[in-house]
Amino acid sequence: MHLTSPAFIDGAPLPRSFTCDGEDISPPLAWTGAPSNTKGYVVLCEDPDAPSGTWHHWAAYDIPPQVTALGPDAAHHAEQLGFRHGINDFSRIGYGGACPPHGHKAHRYRFHALAVDVEHLPVLQGASCTEVERVARKHLLAEALVVGLYER
Repeated sequence: MHLTSPAFIDGAPLPRSFTCDGEDISPPLAWTGAPSNTKGYVVLCEDPDAPSGTWHHWAAYDIPPQVTALGPDAAHHAEQLGFRHGINDFSRIGYGGACPPHGHKAHRYRFHALAVDVEHLPVLQGASCTEVERVARKHLLAEALVVGLYER
């Protein structure tokens, strides 16, 4: 499986619009090469460089199998696009943009696309990003990663 973004190259800086200093919208993402028995997708975003440990910015799940891309700001249109969100570490549902502490070196924002073998993850409404990921990994068929960098 392969994950890309038309907004940034793997390992390059994230555009400001996808951060807390910009519009704080989710970036466009597209994935290819999922196994033929994929029944759904999960998209995750995390910052492993956060001072308190990995910070979870986004968990989009129950993405239908025919959807292989999310446009910019898809997080604000989850219902129309047919997917759900976990609660991120900002204590909000949906996407929370890159927002490292001022003066830190560039943080890595890892975007994952997971192909899973179920249409609907067995998680309760209001599940955290961590819980969504934990359950999704039990149903994992394939995974892809793209990384954007951001510093303030």
